[in-house]
Amino acid sequence: MLNIRRFQTTTALLLALGMGAGAIAPFIATTPVMAQTQAQRQFTDVSSNYWASQFISSLAQRNIIAGFPDGTFRPNEPVTRAQYAAMVRKAFNQTTIRNSTRFVDVSTDFWAATAIDDAYRMGFLSGYPNNVFEPNQNIPRAQVLVSLANGLNYQASTIASANVYGDSGSIPSYATASIAAATEQQLVVNYPNVQALRPNQTATRADVAAFIYQALASQNQVAAVQSPYIVQLRSTTAQSSITTGTTIAVDYTDGDQIVLLPDETLPLTLQVAEAVTNRQGQVLIPRNSQVIGELRPATVGSQQGSQFVAQTLVLANGRRLDLQAQSTVITTTETIRRGASIGEVFAGAVLGSGAAAAIGSVTGDDEVQTWEVLTGTVAGAIGGLVLGRERVEVISVNPASDLTLTVSQTLVLAE
Repeated sequence: MLNIRRFQTTTALLLALGMGAGAIAPFIATTPVMAQTQAQRQFTDVSSNYWASQFISSLAQRNIIAGFPDGTFRPNEPVTRAQYAAMVRKAFNQTTIRNSTRFVDVSTDFWAATAIDDAYRMGFLSGYPNNVFEPNQNIPRAQVLVSLANGLNYQASTIASANVYGDSGSIPSYATASIAAATEQQLVVNYPNVQALRPNQTATRADVAAFIYQALASQNQVAAVQSPYIVQLRSTTAQSSITTGTTIAVDYTDGDQIVLLPDETLPLTLQVAEAVTNRQGQVLIPRNSQVIGELRPATVGSQQGSQFVAQTLVLANGRRLDLQAQSTVITTTETIRRGASIGEVFAGAVLGSGAAAAIGSVTGDDEVQTWEVLTGTVAGAIGGLVLGRERVEVISVNPASDLTLTVSQTLVLAE
């Protein structure tokens, strides 16, 4: 009698972890505990208004997950990598994309060995270096989302989709692209704060149920459910994105004019002069946010000039985002001749170091040494840009009119 009870308890536990029915199929019809567990659709610790109730009950109806013999589901308990593999094996029947491998820490008689092998062959899970799987390691939320995106072969249209979360800076680098894809496919469910991903927090049984359900919904295997905790990227993007073609007005506070050589590259930090808002008036880029980039040599037709290329947007709260935006090509030039006084030509200007050296060599004006000079790089020798040692041609940039930026790739922001 003792052995029968021990077997019943073990069987129920395997089902609660999502173990595949095939491992214990001969006993399904004759084991009372299992029959009771499979019949459960509501759990004593999952009320109808519990945030994950719809996900849990729906998966229980499909026998993908199950509860414990005492009638509980224990939604807040952590999930191990082996347990997650068992759930994946029950939920999905994807085509295998690779052959089996032997993990050194998963013996052939380990309870989840078959599930781990199936999840590996379908592309949902991989091991660690040295062919280690760590089956008893608690699985973080980020790993679950990466697993589902990879196993279903989802690709992000833009990696910026991962930036919608307030804690996106905590996303591991290896997970960014896959989480962006999972976000676009609406696999992500965040409770209690829909904007907090908590990527490195251990996934709970409720978390995994929600993620797997949404993955099945993305494949049209289950009906979509309504939940305020599902991350809706489409609505977020509509309200919180800087779209291609958006203009950003900027200021340069260090000078009224920027002077550099046509072949000079000059790092520059600008300030957003006017807040960028969406149609609802929500501020997307606050005034005084910084735009970090550089003035680079550029051409229009056969005319050589300079163009500001943005690289990084630093919001007022310190958050840094990759920004792809450019100014027009600036082709306004000034010719500085021998004997000219720089103070008369460039009042209030900031000079690139290449321009300062070239102007000083032509004019012999010691005053250039007292001007603000920014360190830049010049393609080639400065001497070659001094025309006959009598004059030098420089690019003159008026920040107020020349440096308005146009966004060239949509930038997704967090609300």
